[in-house]
Amino acid sequence: MNYGIIPALVFGYLLGSIPFGLLLTRAAGLGDVRKIGSGNIGATNVLRTGNKGLAAATLLLDALKGTAAVLIAGHFAPETAIWAGLGAFLGHLFPVWLGFKGGKGVATYLGVLIGLAWQVALIFAIVWLVMAFLFRFSSLAALTAAVVVPIALYFMSTPQIAALFVVMSIIVFIKHRANISRLLAGTEGKIGAKG
Repeated sequence: MNYGIIPALVFGYLLGSIPFGLLLTRAAGLGDVRKIGSGNIGATNVLRTGNKGLAAATLLLDALKGTAAVLIAGHFAPETAIWAGLGAFLGHLFPVWLGFKGGKGVATYLGVLIGLAWQVALIFAIVWLVMAFLFRFSSLAALTAAVVVPIALYFMSTPQIAALFVVMSIIVFIKHRANISRLLAGTEGKIGAKG
């Protein structure tokens, strides 16, 4: 057994559990972002405050905590990078500080992907942007990209990284259950709509 796995998971989890969306909106005097829109702490819901700069900062920081977890753990023990990435993703979804109620993980998913396979992160970004431009639904763009990524990784990366993202993509779909229902019902909020 690799004894670095547990410390890498814990380190990644603690880094991933920093709720940047909540911290930034509170620091800006906008109150608790969990009380508007979807009640989520991620960038899409922060955008519903009307502050594009804060939403962009949330997106960047939520992604960077995934990338940082992978790169820092990988620096000390390359084989643990994948576990630190998983930890960061789970930390964002289930932060201990917020009663295990976090975001939906898309930005952190992307950040982990940047750290482990940046070429496929570009594919994610392209798919997300095209879908967002065409349909204006953040959730649909994220879900489409989450289907494409494991397939791309299967051809472009290692089996371990592809398997990690199969698991992470399934979790992204589970976390977007309500969004999927709203998409099917035609009631999902579009990008930029205030909550």
